[in-house]
Amino acid sequence: MKNAQIQSGVWPTMITPFKEDGRIDYAMVEKLVEWYIERGVAGIFAVCQSSEMFFMNDEEKVELAKFIISRVRGRVGVVASGHTADDFDQQLRTVHAMAETGADNIVLLPNRFARADESDSVLMRNLEAFLAKVDPSISFGFYECPAPYKRVLSPALMSFIADTGRFTFMKDTCCDAEQVTEKIRAGRGVVKVFNANCSQLLITLNAGAAGFSGVMANFHPELYAWLCANFASQPALAQRVQNFLGLASCIEGRMYPVCAKKYLKTFFFPEMSDYTRSADRDKFVPSFYTELLEMEALYKELLQSWGIDLGVKV
Repeated sequence: MKNAQIQSGVWPTMITPFKEDGRIDYAMVEKLVEWYIERGVAGIFAVCQSSEMFFMNDEEKVELAKFIISRVRGRVGVVASGHTADDFDQQLRTVHAMAETGADNIVLLPNRFARADESDSVLMRNLEAFLAKVDPSISFGFYECPAPYKRVLSPALMSFIADTGRFTFMKDTCCDAEQVTEKIRAGRGVVKVFNANCSQLLITLNAGAAGFSGVMANFHPELYAWLCANFASQPALAQRVQNFLGLASCIEGRMYPVCAKKYLKTFFFPEMSDYTRSADRDKFVPSFYTELLEMEALYKELLQSWGIDLGVKV
């Protein structure tokens, strides 16, 4: 496994296009990879909850990661998870298989190392046992995945994983800028922290976050890329951009990932199915779709008023 540098910036949690019969649509996966890269992302978070990894078997997860990496061709980074098993031995098999895909980093879920009622000391003990069994060349990340239950890392846990020397990536979903700031300090730059929360992204960028890794990068990754690159040099405009992104996230989160697929189908890929394995698309009511249209119209108006040239068609 290569041990590439994790670049700061935007790491979208990549959705998985499916065909109407439920199979992965690899032609659309390839188009989506190009769409992300054209919009200036630093990397792609593949085979994550957005990808519906809990609704895939191990073979599908590995095949999907391998395909994405082959199409990226080193132009941006790729981290991958697929860490859904409860069984210790199955977790080891999955991680080693995923490492062979060539991903820069294998992202683990802290909730797979301890139950909701167990302490951080149990998590640390189980994680140490896990790391002792895997190839020392494999680089890891942590993702505070909401499923099957959300386990948020404490600053002490962040310090612990930094001390292992094995972790370089962390997707934070605590939605609390103060906690994120504490974890950034605890990670000491060894573990790069990517915030998944839109409303407090700018606050955490100013506190030292490495960038954004969240579901909303499936809508406007180019604007998140602009914010991550320009927040320090253009603070007033960055705040205006942040104001839009925070409000837009309220619409973008409705019945995700159905909403993301409907957005991409409407504005970029009319040939893409909006089928998902994890949600019933028929429950995406007409008013939700109208909100997507209104959001996009406002986005284009604001870009003109801001005078931002993102270099891509929006």
